Amino acid sequence: MIEFTLNGEKVSTNSEPTTRLLDVLRNEFNYTGPKEGCGEGECGACSVLINNELTTSCITAVGSVIGKSVVTIEGFSKTEQYKVLEQAFSDTGAVQCGFCTPGMILASHALLSTNSDPNYEAIRQALSGNLCRCTGYNMIIKAVRLASKKGKGLW
Repeated sequence: MIEFTLNGEKVSTNSEPTTRLLDVLRNEFNYTGPKEGCGEGECGACSVLINNELTTSCITAVGSVIGKSVVTIEGFSKTEQYKVLEQAFSDTGAVQCGFCTPGMILASHALLSTNSDPNYEAIRQALSGNLCRCTGYNMIIKAVRLASKKGKGLW
């Protein structure tokens, strides 16, 4: 049995340790925020936080999260940081189809947790593991800058 914390709750699964975390999150726990994009850890659509570190769940074995904390966008959405990022993404028009948004939000949070006032290049670098086919990234970068200003003291 594999036990870990998922969005603040202790959970367990009987899945094989080599099963992708993405599949366990979606199929066993019904969290649909992490998406199957590329299946190779390149697009960021499946991003989650493991012990507060941004991780692609499509290339992470569930056995590697034993005793760790996993947070999906659903769990993160209950935080004040999420509310600031959500408003910033909305205010700047950074959301279009929404497929990449959960991963972009978590990547933005991961950046702001280590650099609360990032410049353009730092934001580009932090978001480089997340693909967006709609916005061209400029609005997303503006959203992260806006969130860093509006969320002073949260990160």
